[in-house]
Amino acid sequence: MSDTRTLSAALISVFDKTGLEPIIEELHQLGVTLYSTGGTEAFIRQMGIPVVPVEDLTEYPSILGGRVKTLHPKVFGGILNRQNHSGDQAEMAAYQIPQIDLVIVDLYPFEDTVAAGGTEQEIIEKIDIGGIALIRAAAKNFHDVLCIADKKEYPTLLALLKDQKGDTLLAQRKHFSAKAFHVSSNYDTAIFNYFNAEPGYLKISQSEGQTLRYGENPHQEGRFFGPLHELLEQLHGKGLSYNNLLDVDAAVQLMQEFKDELPTFAILKHNNTCGLATRPTLHEAYVDALAGDPVSAFGGILIANTTLDAATALEIHNLFCEVVIAPGFEGDALDILKQKKNRILLKQNDVPLPQQQLRSCLNGVLVQGKDLHTDQVSDLKNVTLEVPNASEIEDLLFASKICKHTKSNTIVLAKNKQLLASGTGQTSRVDALNQAIVKAKNFNFDLQDAVMASDAFFPFPDCVSIAYEAGIRIVIQPGGSIKDQDSIDFCNKKNMKMVLTGIRHFKH
Repeated sequence: MSDTRTLSAALISVFDKTGLEPIIEELHQLGVTLYSTGGTEAFIRQMGIPVVPVEDLTEYPSILGGRVKTLHPKVFGGILNRQNHSGDQAEMAAYQIPQIDLVIVDLYPFEDTVAAGGTEQEIIEKIDIGGIALIRAAAKNFHDVLCIADKKEYPTLLALLKDQKGDTLLAQRKHFSAKAFHVSSNYDTAIFNYFNAEPGYLKISQSEGQTLRYGENPHQEGRFFGPLHELLEQLHGKGLSYNNLLDVDAAVQLMQEFKDELPTFAILKHNNTCGLATRPTLHEAYVDALAGDPVSAFGGILIANTTLDAATALEIHNLFCEVVIAPGFEGDALDILKQKKNRILLKQNDVPLPQQQLRSCLNGVLVQGKDLHTDQVSDLKNVTLEVPNASEIEDLLFASKICKHTKSNTIVLAKNKQLLASGTGQTSRVDALNQAIVKAKNFNFDLQDAVMASDAFFPFPDCVSIAYEAGIRIVIQPGGSIKDQDSIDFCNKKNMKMVLTGIRHFKH
């Protein structure tokens, strides 16, 4: 038997009628019998096209408020029968079951109802039963049946109907079968995640994916899955790369810490902050952020916590950078920044970010809750004789926010709400501190009275000793070492100030 099938009858039952009309018209022109239910049946009748109610086929009405309409052997027998199986065909004839070789079905908008804050009863009523069963049946029997489960496939289906005059090939039916099972599995995952209250399960399904230019390196493939457009609206530039997205993620997560602060500007490179400042104006914030490390800023990711103005854009335009992110852009600022054709401009929308973090590990996946703790004044415990004043506390918390978003081991040096330097991703905290001091001096920063933040405790007093020799007098760290007192004693001896937070901020 040939793998070509000619459409003879279609079952159409959809919640969303968008884009359906030309398909119905084409099926009618091809002489395909149409079966339908409820609102879809009425829609087809309004087009003036003959349609057979499913109730006439099943000789059973829609019951239970529409919960049961298509769940009947005369429907599922028409879909699941094997056309090259003599036994199936004999039963089809005996029970007068018509062949159905095209199923066009969508599902009740469960995810949309959840997202819209529907009541539990409203959400439960959007759990589709008949639709999901029809999709699985039609997709399973792809040898004989074509299944369309997503309106995004309507244009492809319409072209196929026109070009092939109602004929379908096995490869085409199998292709649409895979897409249908994607729809059904994604739907079931959403329902499970709504009901599940146990942390011992992980089910992920993303229906939106985009191919990237390449992965971390040109010889690697890369894709991004998720509704990126909801968070970031690209206004200009080339497509985002795998590395761009990692850096953009680091930038967005960092700037969440400064969302409600005075104008703040940050520059990142390879997921780490190389410049950040908070100032009365965004222009000043950018200039001082750039001063933190103008070398690393080349090719970096730039992000602001407020609308980007023309004066700031003029400064940025002098720097080669990959991406600029802001919650808004003034018209003149956009015109300036768009002069570089490849420069990526992203408008960040105010949407919630995931509270769970995942990463592949060995032959599985690591899952953890996001580090949502931002050190506050109430967290600070003064452990030295000298205590920081109000402005010094502001700098300590400023440095702590940056430290939280920098690769471990890290040390952050800051003064007057400006990042002076950081040591990032070092195998020892001493190395991280020395790296930060060298960088700060290379860019002519005075470390006298600067603050030092550490992502984890000091096991020995060596770091506070090195910091003192560099002019640093104020320290914030989590504490927790059995030798905390050694560092505290050194600080007291040198009239330094130290506060403990009790919260470690490792980032690997």
